[in-house]
Amino acid sequence: MRFLFFKNITKNISLKIGDVPLSVVNDGDVTALAGAMEFGDNNVLGIAMGTSEAGGYIDKDGHIKGWLNELAFCPVDASQSAKRDEWSGDIGCGVKYFSQDGVIKLAENAGFTFDEALSPGEKLKQIQDLMHGDKREIVVDIYRSLGCYLGHTLPYYFDLYGFKHVLLLGRVMSGEGGEIILEVAKKVIAEEYPDHIFNMHTPDEKSRRVGQSVAAASL
Repeated sequence: MRFLFFKNITKNISLKIGDVPLSVVNDGDVTALAGAMEFGDNNVLGIAMGTSEAGGYIDKDGHIKGWLNELAFCPVDASQSAKRDEWSGDIGCGVKYFSQDGVIKLAENAGFTFDEALSPGEKLKQIQDLMHGDKREIVVDIYRSLGCYLGHTLPYYFDLYGFKHVLLLGRVMSGEGGEIILEVAKKVIAEEYPDHIFNMHTPDEKSRRVGQSVAAASL
């Protein structure tokens, strides 16, 4: 059904704009491809932490595999008390940890309250803004917790993919909070998983703005 849906989209676009090359690719895979182009290397896992947790993978030969790298729905927490994902029905899914929902959950656990009229993105921005106020230490602890989560999860992803590079981006990884996540995750991996060796990257400002567009055009 999904294939027929995309096939009809490509057919209709061709009728509208003519015989123009068109490729339908998961946005997570485009993220991974952008990383491979930036690093000049292959075997890249791309993770975007924003509204959800998007995933994509470029193999060691530089190929997009066509897999459904839906890391958002891959359970990463085996606790029976882990939050249940509304879409998949599973508990402990990555989306509840590596997205704006994960930041908001930790903030609420720390005593923050939000206007329910705000969108999750607006709630995340409020937390990010508090990084520069009197609540800074609490916000830093939130991002340290996210870094700890990531440090224990990336080795699990490594066992599944065997990647050489991880590209981390998305609004959760922006600013000082993203730097804290990266620092703590690297420390956890070095201390707890010394046999899991891979490179961790966050994109520069230029790549954040145009990297995916350039990668998509290359298809």
